Amino acid sequence: MADAETPPSDSNTIKIQVANARPEDSGRGLARLPREIMAKLALAEGDIVEIMGKRTTASRVVFPYAEDEGIDRLRLDGLQRANAGAGANDFVSVRKAASRPAQRVVLAPAQQNLRLQGSGQALKRNFAGRPMVAGDVVATSGHHRMQNDELPPQLRQMLGAPAYSLTEIRLVVVSTVPSGIVHIDETTEVELRPEFEEPREARRADVTYDDIGGLGETIDQLREMVELPLRYPELFARLGIDPPRGVLLHGPPGTGKTRLARAVANESDAEFFLINGPEIMGSAYGQSEGQLREIFEAATKAAPSILFIDEIDSIAPKRGQVQGEAEKRLVAQLLTLMDGLEARTNLVVIAATNRPEALDEALRRPGRFDREIIVGVPDQRGRREIIGIHTRGMPLAEDVDLDELAGTTFGFVGADLAALVREAGIEAVRRLMPKLDLEEATIPPELLDELHVTRDDFLAALKRVQPSAMREVMVQVPNVKWDDVGGLDDAQQRLKEGIELPLKDPEAFRRLGIRPAKGFLLYGPPGTGKTLLAKAVAREAQANFIATKSSDLLSKWYGESEQQIARLFARARQVAPTVVFIDELDSLVPARGGSGGGEPAVTDRVVNTILAEMDGLEDMQSVVVIGATNRPNMIDPALLRPGRFDELVYVPVPDAAGRRRILAIHTAKMPLSKDVDLDTIAVEAERFTGADLEDLVRRAGLNALRRSLDVRKVGQDDFEAALKDTRASVSEAMEREYESIEGQLKRQAARMGGTIGFIDEGMLKPINAAKHED
Repeated sequence: MADAETPPSDSNTIKIQVANARPEDSGRGLARLPREIMAKLALAEGDIVEIMGKRTTASRVVFPYAEDEGIDRLRLDGLQRANAGAGANDFVSVRKAASRPAQRVVLAPAQQNLRLQGSGQALKRNFAGRPMVAGDVVATSGHHRMQNDELPPQLRQMLGAPAYSLTEIRLVVVSTVPSGIVHIDETTEVELRPEFEEPREARRADVTYDDIGGLGETIDQLREMVELPLRYPELFARLGIDPPRGVLLHGPPGTGKTRLARAVANESDAEFFLINGPEIMGSAYGQSEGQLREIFEAATKAAPSILFIDEIDSIAPKRGQVQGEAEKRLVAQLLTLMDGLEARTNLVVIAATNRPEALDEALRRPGRFDREIIVGVPDQRGRREIIGIHTRGMPLAEDVDLDELAGTTFGFVGADLAALVREAGIEAVRRLMPKLDLEEATIPPELLDELHVTRDDFLAALKRVQPSAMREVMVQVPNVKWDDVGGLDDAQQRLKEGIELPLKDPEAFRRLGIRPAKGFLLYGPPGTGKTLLAKAVAREAQANFIATKSSDLLSKWYGESEQQIARLFARARQVAPTVVFIDELDSLVPARGGSGGGEPAVTDRVVNTILAEMDGLEDMQSVVVIGATNRPNMIDPALLRPGRFDELVYVPVPDAAGRRRILAIHTAKMPLSKDVDLDTIAVEAERFTGADLEDLVRRAGLNALRRSLDVRKVGQDDFEAALKDTRASVSEAMEREYESIEGQLKRQAARMGGTIGFIDEGMLKPINAAKHED
């Protein structure tokens, strides 16, 4: 390495473009350089480089990601980009450097609302060997087990040090002795100041792109609309076009709209002005409009700047639906200010709302809000990134699998995942509480070393944290498995192929150019296990399960039933993959036309709404509707055509083998005598449904208790007595009636071009009817 007293010459300096690092590299002080440039600068992994943008910082260099091989690109995390005064796609100069051991380093919290207590010596293991410069912002690091395996041995031990606390803490390097590039070793005196100190140079590193997960495409769209005009306005001047004036972010609460706007402001090196919708409202005449004008004027003077309006629906509602004149004047004032923005003034307005339909239409036109970007619920990959961000500084036990957590947190937005991580940390603290001496002012370091967050802590947190987008409807991940369903093997296979496969592997369907089924209608006698089948397929497909009843959706108020159904499907879209289960479907969507003339009945309007919603599922590959009924002939025929309920599955009374399997499931936890013969009981329980067999097992247990409260096992006599006390809930006449209904549905499907799955003597036979136009 070059001597620190004699810096390398300019001939040994390379100019290279900056790009974002992966979230797992955030806060570790690493710079990923192409191998060719490392060879040109005579760098080996672990060497120190000096990075010169608007200011100078230092990092340890490592090899590039596999996808970056052959591309001239310097990967830096958000803190390093802020330390270098460079944004993504900017060019910086890089050269080999040397670092001297620091005699003294003074650190302080980088956040104004954070106060720290404890000895600065405890930070040595977090920052040992990491190069730093006075004015840098650094972050405590947690366990990076998987990522550390990719690093050279000399770095692995340093970066795998335990975290300083349960969360990532950002600290500013107030001063170093000597000055320049230094690193902390065992002889360094580290002082930790308790409160925030204003650094000598203005900097923004509180929120960067590294702190936002699951929004890669959204960030790219926003950078194109916001960051590019602010950083390079000459591009638009050269093209002779006006830069974008406004961007509207909308999506469910907690998805990161406000955080995204702040990150863009920081990465763009722009001033950030915040308007919280309700705060702008004043009591005096004209006060609200005056406050709005003042903020726009201040943002214009401080350009380049970003003006962020949170909850814009509260200050710009539809003027035709509000009664007060003050609200109408405020909307008009906002429209005037948006139109009055002079071209190329380096001011961009970003607004956020979770109710875009409530905004005044005049705002949603080009020239005001030029583009609307949806910030949706993250998918599994996005949830994995978000959990990784929130557990950066968390000491995780070896049994914690973040991929497993991401796979089970369907419907969770960023705020929900942050709450989940926080609750898991609190669980770990609860385990430590008995060891704490509350009279002591500080916690002994050895107890802090014992503090780890385990898989059980996360599982306990999952019980208390629910997806915020689903709190208005009953949502759960069922605990019913396929092993808990007996006697319906062929129906299970039909649902696996029609629901589980498309939800787990949608790419296979896209590859073949076919669409999965949108809806399944389970019909059959009461008690045969229709609801149990729906729960099991939701569990095995790893999907959210929304169960609803007709009574929850029907209302006496005009139009409210349709709104309830529209909200149900909207929630299902937000938290996909989702299985929507509607029990007793016949009471919700009976055949239309039975209400006579005049005003249509509420169920007629409900049928129309559900028909429209299910047709609207065309672009939603991860939402499946399952209906259950024991009166399929009462359902409106329009629902039974392909594209709505594609598959009609008859769930029959189980045969003898099926009854034997159901009995085995219900007696799995029952101590049975050696004389109990489940095969004989299954044969004698002819036409018993699953519900009947469950009741039979319950009565046998009660018979055993009648003999003696101290009884240890249930005998064959108890089952025989229970058989005499119970009867099959399905008669021969009912079975013949369902066979007749099945024939009617088959003929109807043949006319409409559908497919019916039915079970005859325990075997499911698909009948592909001829295709005819409806």
